[in-house]
Amino acid sequence: MKIIAGNSNRPLAEAIAAYLDSPLTNADVRRFADMEVFVEIHENVRGEDVFVVQSTSYPANDNLMELLVTLDALKRGSARRITAVLPYYGYARQDRKSGPRTPISAKLLANLITTAGADRVLTIDLHAGQIQGFFDIPTDNLFAAPVFTTDIKERYKNGNLMIVSPDVGGVVRARALARRLDADLAIIDKRRPQAGVSEVMNIIGDVSGRHCVMVDDIVDSGGTLCNAAKALMDAGALSVDAYVTHGVLSGGAVSRIASSPLTSLVTTDSIQATEAMRVARNTRQISIAPLLGEAILRINEEKSVSSLFQ
Repeated sequence: MKIIAGNSNRPLAEAIAAYLDSPLTNADVRRFADMEVFVEIHENVRGEDVFVVQSTSYPANDNLMELLVTLDALKRGSARRITAVLPYYGYARQDRKSGPRTPISAKLLANLITTAGADRVLTIDLHAGQIQGFFDIPTDNLFAAPVFTTDIKERYKNGNLMIVSPDVGGVVRARALARRLDADLAIIDKRRPQAGVSEVMNIIGDVSGRHCVMVDDIVDSGGTLCNAAKALMDAGALSVDAYVTHGVLSGGAVSRIASSPLTSLVTTDSIQATEAMRVARNTRQISIAPLLGEAILRINEEKSVSSLFQ
């Protein structure tokens, strides 16, 4: 088994390698003067089971190109099986036509990864589960819920929890976590008057006197979570925390969250934390390296991955 790291999230790749007690493969992933991507692998990969760890986070197009070029290098190096490990699958929110003459970029990305040479894909909390069907190769979609469950149980030992879905589309994800924690579920009915602007309208469920934990897959601008936190506190919640798998946190999101009623925003390290996030008062990351490492080990040993979540 060989593990190759791109430049998108080197600390996560190193943590996965440490979990597996296997050093990262010696490889150069660099840029020429004109910013073209060049990959050179300095170890023999012929007949090997290779895992490429690369999130397609910001800068999405650069990181995607690194992934594609690395996959091609491995294919031409006669690797037996190549698994693209994408802790964060960029472009996942473009999973359908949003209007006339618009692309389905998540499907295009799946085609590119497959054509470049991937034999299978491993990712975490896809924005929409049906994206697995965009691939014509085996795709394992892991869930961060077990990692979140452990952390929430440690922080809220006295119970009195209310799991909250910040929008109707995330109810299935929130319900799954609520079931694991044996907690109640509330839903925020959200209206978007225009793109990029979120407005909290109504809370379905009684959150008065409860510790609320919002669950989502992606936090980008942070507007939805901040508005939802304010609405929950106005409705009598004792505290509001948010657990989100992928912390995109673009623009002024970190400062917006820091000045919001959120007690804490907890993300996984699927996307490497920025300096602003590291110094913010109410944001922190928990590692998914053991989860990804265990999945990689099971794939390598041809064991069940789904049994991780039973």
